[in-house]
Amino acid sequence: MVKYKEDYYRLYHVTYHQTTDDCIENIYWLEKAVRADFCNPLYAEAKIENEEQWEKYRYLFQMHLNLKLIEQHNRLARLYDKRCIYFYDSPWKEEYTSNLQKAKSCYEAGLYYWKEAKIWSEKASEGKFRFLFITELRNWEDENYRISEGELDYEKILTRELSRVNKELEELAALPDQPKLP
Repeated sequence: MVKYKEDYYRLYHVTYHQTTDDCIENIYWLEKAVRADFCNPLYAEAKIENEEQWEKYRYLFQMHLNLKLIEQHNRLARLYDKRCIYFYDSPWKEEYTSNLQKAKSCYEAGLYYWKEAKIWSEKASEGKFRFLFITELRNWEDENYRISEGELDYEKILTRELSRVNKELEELAALPDQPKLP
């Protein structure tokens, strides 16, 4: 039975070639995980020995889930993103505009999850956790460190992508209307 964060997180998977359905499925499972309760510390993703570890584990888990949601929204956005507008794109102007709007909404959703990830990272970086390191979750600890040191900044990446998509939407709007090609 799937009931806890850890259960939903185990349903999340990344394949070599991800389609839109794969991304949407992963987003669904990750969002369910964000809203679910934590399981008993006995069944956590790492060995938990005390209440302080349990508290940091929960903060790191929430941060990690939000980072994975950002990654999945970025992957989904890339599937819709045109990346470059050419003069001969005008017959497909409506379709490209629709796809770019979808990409834009994915990047905007990523910004929301980035704010959440930063909040959880700040909680996991509090002074009382300074010398507490959960070794089984090294990659989560590394993500937390990179966020706190400013090395990992999805806001910069997402705002750059949003400004590029807005520019592409303007270029599409400026294209002359042409009849559909056969």
